[in-house]
Amino acid sequence: MSIIKKNMILLFMVLALLIFALVLNQGAEFSGADGEAQTVITETNPDYTPWFQPLWEPPSGEIESLLFAVQASFGVGFICYYLGFRSGLRRRESEYKCD
Repeated sequence: MSIIKKNMILLFMVLALLIFALVLNQGAEFSGADGEAQTVITETNPDYTPWFQPLWEPPSGEIESLLFAVQASFGVGFICYYLGFRSGLRRRESEYKCD
């Protein structure tokens, strides 16, 4: 099977998964785990007061989302760099063994 055919199948599978998730959860609110945890804690113990306050809170939800995306991109960049580095080491070792 050619690489183009494999990539097209993978792309189709990702799109199918995305569409399936969106259709399955129609009308659902996409909220983070922090909000869900706060709701459960408030329902369980209404008198609960947090024992820690953040040092800095982003001025808006958009800034918070931006910082989260930047953090995620740094993580993905590090993982991809590491995988590429290890792949290069393996390739170099196999070239030396063949010589």
